[in-house]
Amino acid sequence: MNQQSHFSMIRGFHLADWFTLANAACGMAAVFAAMASVRPGAGISLLLACAFIPAAFVFDVLDGRIARWRQQQSALGRELDSLADVISFGVAPAAIGYAAGMHGLWDCVILGYFVCCGVSRLARYNITAEALSQEAGKVKYFEGTPIPTSLLLVVVIAVAAWQGRLGASLWLGQVELGPWTLHPLALMFAVSGSLMISKTLRIPKL
Repeated sequence: MNQQSHFSMIRGFHLADWFTLANAACGMAAVFAAMASVRPGAGISLLLACAFIPAAFVFDVLDGRIARWRQQQSALGRELDSLADVISFGVAPAAIGYAAGMHGLWDCVILGYFVCCGVSRLARYNITAEALSQEAGKVKYFEGTPIPTSLLLVVVIAVAAWQGRLGASLWLGQVELGPWTLHPLALMFAVSGSLMISKTLRIPKL
């Protein structure tokens, strides 16, 4: 891609798209902070990682409102929003959970399941949103919980981090299932992921 193509792509961005990119940047910052927190003496980094997720949520809310206000909703904006949400509300919370101490093999399976559910939920939404909006003028409901609800999982981990209940001290302890370790607290990621891909749960879109 030449320089002219770069500028052409940037000119194609609307104001809301820049807020979407800020959402993605917060998600990546959360991932980096979670990675840094595994170093000895860097526990404050996990709280910082948790703090980036509410910031991403604010940008996620603002990009939609700005797009509607300026009447600049587009397919590009929807795709950008989904990709940013995968980072900020899928990959980043999973990385935070791992950094908090959920790194048994069963935990990793659950965290991977959670991210896959988030990706699947966003892909399904993108496919069905156009059809639903054509029928009623706008999307009236979500099938399954929206992926930004993973913010609640991050809040739980932030409280645990604030109380120093990480690693071996993680709430609910750990159990050995066969040759692998499971931290029961990781099950909240399994519940969250399952709710995201539910087709029977319908939540009105405000």
